[in-house]
Amino acid sequence: MKSRAGPSKGLVEAVELLEALTKASGLTPWIAGLEVGLQGADGAKVGAAIERDGIGRETLDAALLIKRVSGQINVLVHAIGILNALPYILEPGERVESLSLGAGNTGRPYDLETDKRVAEFKFTAWRGGPESIRQNQLFKDLFYLESRPTTKRRYLYVVGKARPIHFFEHGRALTSVLSKDAATEARFRAMYGDQFRTVREYYATVRHLVKIVDLADLVPGLGADALEAPGDTDPDPDPDLGAL
Repeated sequence: MKSRAGPSKGLVEAVELLEALTKASGLTPWIAGLEVGLQGADGAKVGAAIERDGIGRETLDAALLIKRVSGQINVLVHAIGILNALPYILEPGERVESLSLGAGNTGRPYDLETDKRVAEFKFTAWRGGPESIRQNQLFKDLFYLESRPTTKRRYLYVVGKARPIHFFEHGRALTSVLSKDAATEARFRAMYGDQFRTVREYYATVRHLVKIVDLADLVPGLGADALEAPGDTDPDPDPDLGAL
């Protein structure tokens, strides 16, 4: 079998190695061929097939390398997306005061704060239908933008504006949106109690505070299909979506 890939093996080489496996037939036919061809095989025959087709340890290491890197791709898109958007967003003379480019709790309240604005960014491939996790995260950004005290302008930047606006203007229950984030739910209830039943009712009272801007209209490369990827679906759809 092929030897283990060394630590110097690069991502480009790993991609090329995996691409070569399925280039002729495509991934699904390639897998189907292996499934059929190895029916009734013993260990020796499987080993021979691995050696013959070049899918041994080196190929496994290449796949694992790509898996590790791809696990960080959303963080990279968030960071690089914000940086590429800034030249198109900032007004002449406007200065960056703080940036939060990474994932998780960075100790900064906003993705971007300048001397004139505060902003959150969402680089999400909206598909319509049940997208509860994306909706929950979008709602959280809107809520924290409107609820934190500031005299600066507040912006929520998205890629593709129609579906986020559709979510805010329709009737998903707030109990559903807040159910998986105890800290946000506690803050929201402390401020508003049970005043609002749906996202629409809440949004109607705060929509004038936060401007929602479509980055696809501003930043080259962020068109309608920029974030589309095969299999990019909501991994944990919420059954209680209300009337969308």
